[in-house]
Amino acid sequence: MPKGTLKGVSNDMPGLAEERPAAVDLEALVHRLKPPVARALNQALEGNDISVEDALVLFDTTGLEFSALLMVADELRRRTVGDVVTYVVNRNINFTNVCIKRCGFCAFSRDYREEEGYFLPFEEVIRRAKEAWDYGATEVCIQAGLPPQMEGDLYIKLCQAIKQELPDIHIHGFSPEEVLYGSVRSRCSIREYLQGLKAAGVGSLPGTSAEILDQELRDRISPGRIRVDQWAEVITTAHELGIPTTSTIMFGHVETNEHIARHLALLRDIQRRTGGFTEFVPLSFVHTEAPMFLKGLLPDVRPGPSGMEVVKVHAIARLMLNNWIPNLQASWVKEGNRVSQLLLTAGVNDLGGTLINESISTAAGAQHGQLMRPSQFRQMIRQAGRIPAERYTTYKIKRLFDEADAELDPLDLVGDNVEEIFGSYRRLVNLDTFRFEHPKHANQQYQASPPL
Repeated sequence: MPKGTLKGVSNDMPGLAEERPAAVDLEALVHRLKPPVARALNQALEGNDISVEDALVLFDTTGLEFSALLMVADELRRRTVGDVVTYVVNRNINFTNVCIKRCGFCAFSRDYREEEGYFLPFEEVIRRAKEAWDYGATEVCIQAGLPPQMEGDLYIKLCQAIKQELPDIHIHGFSPEEVLYGSVRSRCSIREYLQGLKAAGVGSLPGTSAEILDQELRDRISPGRIRVDQWAEVITTAHELGIPTTSTIMFGHVETNEHIARHLALLRDIQRRTGGFTEFVPLSFVHTEAPMFLKGLLPDVRPGPSGMEVVKVHAIARLMLNNWIPNLQASWVKEGNRVSQLLLTAGVNDLGGTLINESISTAAGAQHGQLMRPSQFRQMIRQAGRIPAERYTTYKIKRLFDEADAELDPLDLVGDNVEEIFGSYRRLVNLDTFRFEHPKHANQQYQASPPL
């Protein structure tokens, strides 16, 4: 594409415009900027990948240059995915908070001896999945802690049990950390374990447990956590086996801009080789209950990112990943409705899922709720001048709402008593019904094979 040309690429995606009337204005604006910023933005506008060094220049922008960064991110979004903004109707099922790891950023996990440790038996996980399906969910997202002395095939058996009852639901399950743990407990290779998960019905993996993909930094915030090379092995092997994954970053703690830029570059390199990432999701560090902040375990931990940092990370992610990972998601759980809506002007084209139950961010102190109703998504999107669409996990469009909604979804009809209907993390950790018992002292279901 000729330098400075701002015409979109025509394709069959709904909402994708052929040409932007304000193209000349954006070209003129870029030419007024400082040369390093103008070069970086022009690189992106010409359809080229920007470098780590370019990204570092853009992280330092303020004023007019910051505005230009957002405009270019928005333009690239428009060219690549058009004006459609998507969401998925799903439910999180975090079946245990008991974990052998002690990550400094995690307020969700509990030691097996703590009173708030819980474990949901298979029948309760299946009940929650069925309930989600009845409310219109197409996906269940399953992630949890790493319980001690877990049988290696727990995740596989859990998927088999869910699929037997709900063969058409998409299981978006098990982080790279969990896949590694399952393979270790099963005494098999990562590839063999992923093959078992796929055969059991896993449709995709969440690309979480990434935090910052820099080993020295990981050793500070989460010693003993899955290593960078292990995370990459799980992800690339999943892609080779035809299992798509998401990709994430956690920022706003002790990382630098260079850490973020190099993290993005690593994801881009993986995507060039495998093409298996469906989306990229920046996740703001929620500091309130995080041990490394609350207990002062690291002296230089920031209390999460500033608003400017949030916007810049999303916009720069669009510039760095646009040619390879077209879908950029804002996390309403981390950022709230208002900021997530504003991020639609900074390169974002997806608002994530309804969730129904949100535990991990809630445990850390996030205040933005556990359920987003589909109608709320559609309202946010329309207010931003975009076209709402419900998608499946892999971004195939289920319903496009280019006109007024025909009817409310089942989740839209849920009243204010969300906790009464679906439960909550706050209630779950205080229930005796699902209290965790160490396998040395009890025959919990995660050791026994469930009836299939």
